[in-house]
Amino acid sequence: MKKSEIRKLYLEKRKKMSQDEVFVLSEKIFENFINYFKPVPNQKVHIFIPIEKFNEINTQIFINYFLSRNIKVFVPKIVDTKLISVEIFTDTQFETNNWGISEPISNEDSEDSDFDFVITPLLYCDFKGNRVGYGKGFYDHFFENISKNSKKIGVNYFNPDHMIDDIWENDIPLDYLVTPTEVLSFSDKSE
Repeated sequence: MKKSEIRKLYLEKRKKMSQDEVFVLSEKIFENFINYFKPVPNQKVHIFIPIEKFNEINTQIFINYFLSRNIKVFVPKIVDTKLISVEIFTDTQFETNNWGISEPISNEDSEDSDFDFVITPLLYCDFKGNRVGYGKGFYDHFFENISKNSKKIGVNYFNPDHMIDDIWENDIPLDYLVTPTEVLSFSDKSE
């Protein structure tokens, strides 16, 4: 399937989800992430803040867990068409941007690039780790500039069931996908 068809299909599937489904499935994704990756204090996690109107995974569960265990948390913010990483803390102040996304008020880019985990939003991921997002390309550019040791992890309600036909040269695949039922690894990196 083409990305545009997949984007439309999965936006529609998400739209039909109830808030209870979003919460329950987000909890299962969170549990699978914690059990598989076992994050520890002082690790660095870059994680998105969900767009609620698109029924994205409730990452606040992750963020609360990380902050309560001294795991460093960074969130994306778009400044002048560039995605920067802002470190957040329990007392960080947020505001809602033009797209309805909650962002830290601070525009201070941490300039960190050696994250242990980069938890990535997506609409769909295929069997090879290729992802379909909202089509803006922010994460592909972001992935180019992070450490090759950073684990790029997609989180999604849905498991792969078909391939993406129109992969572009600049698309950077994920290393893992966490769903409510499993964790898939796409990494053939030789350690």
